[in-house]
Amino acid sequence: MKKTIHNIGSATFMGVMLITAQATLVAQTAVESTTSSTTTSAGTISEFSPETILIKTETAPEPVRYTYTKTTTYVDESGAPVSMALVKSGLPVTVYYVKDGDRMVASKVIVRKTVAAVPAAPMIEEKKTSTTTTTDK
Repeated sequence: MKKTIHNIGSATFMGVMLITAQATLVAQTAVESTTSSTTTSAGTISEFSPETILIKTETAPEPVRYTYTKTTTYVDESGAPVSMALVKSGLPVTVYYVKDGDRMVASKVIVRKTVAAVPAAPMIEEKKTSTTTTTDK
């Protein structure tokens, strides 16, 4: 009788260990790790359409295409939100983006202030002339 109880106890213990090991294995395989890096690019908007932003940078010969989503944020240099209605061609921007396959998806767009061209100061040229008149006497 003691031997039967001992065998049942051992079998129960082994069953509990097997279930625990399987549960641990399932928990470990369910955990997935994804890493992504955010990159920045600065330039001037050359085109802004409902799905993409084309940015002309100094380093690329052709404009670079970024897609954007509903979660893309638009802010000014101080971090204050900017309306998408204000985002247009000709504005200098910095785009924070992540690679998604062969697409570059903008996560944040910082709209920088345009630097107005300062007109050259008018040049003032001062000329002095003198006239000498001589008469014969």
